[in-house]
Amino acid sequence: MATSCTREKVLHGHPCFGGDRHRNGRIHLAVAPRCNITCGYCDRRHDCANESRPGVTSRLLTPPEALKQVRGVMASPTYGSLIRVIGIAGPGDPLANAETFETFTLVQREFPDLLFCLSTNGLALPDRIGDLSGVNLHSLTVTINAVDPEVGGRIYREVRYRGRVLRGAEGAEILIRNQFEGVRLAAQRGMVVKVNMVLIPGINEEQIPLVAQKASEAGAFVMNVMPIIPQANLAHVPRPTPEHLEQVRSANEATIAQFRGCQQCRADAVGLIGGCARSPQT
Repeated sequence: MATSCTREKVLHGHPCFGGDRHRNGRIHLAVAPRCNITCGYCDRRHDCANESRPGVTSRLLTPPEALKQVRGVMASPTYGSLIRVIGIAGPGDPLANAETFETFTLVQREFPDLLFCLSTNGLALPDRIGDLSGVNLHSLTVTINAVDPEVGGRIYREVRYRGRVLRGAEGAEILIRNQFEGVRLAAQRGMVVKVNMVLIPGINEEQIPLVAQKASEAGAFVMNVMPIIPQANLAHVPRPTPEHLEQVRSANEATIAQFRGCQQCRADAVGLIGGCARSPQT
């Protein structure tokens, strides 16, 4: 389990784990272009300056460019005093990109007092857990959308794992197994873990309490149920209303704590949550 020191640092400093989002900001470094799965709701082809959506970035950064950006933001009178967290959340899956680990290493050398966070689909998590410990990751977010592989097969178009391309329930089964095992291993190594779940009406609503229970048992600290942004293969699915979302969160709060401040940020977001849609030019 996470050490009390690490947990307190994350809970007071990380706006996506309950830290005051009106005072604590973050930098998302878009250094991870490649992904190892294809989700039915994922579309990274478009970028609008005012668009806040996971997987979107105006441009990709190399690890040295990412360090340069952190230096610029931390020196900025507008943003520098706000930043508490360095996160990597895409635009692909961070664990499918060696640049993720190079970036964390470079940034930590100069800014060791910041919190370091990563968001992943969890497919490669059991294989890369040692690498994450090696870069002293404080917190981890894993997106888990189902427990039942048949349901997962309706959400994930492809799972690319160890040289194989898997589809339907076969791919989803491996992904789901690795997700929960990865959560367990991360919690054991002292990382504070949040589980994201995309609420997809008509597809995975009945899975939510099952994910909540298994995530809690695996050692996750908090759960974030997010509304689907209808696009790609699931563009026809209605977006859940705020009332529906709150009903789902309240129904599962006794199982695992629910996070309610998510703004489904871009892969290059900087500043306070909801206060800046994209990275400033530095």
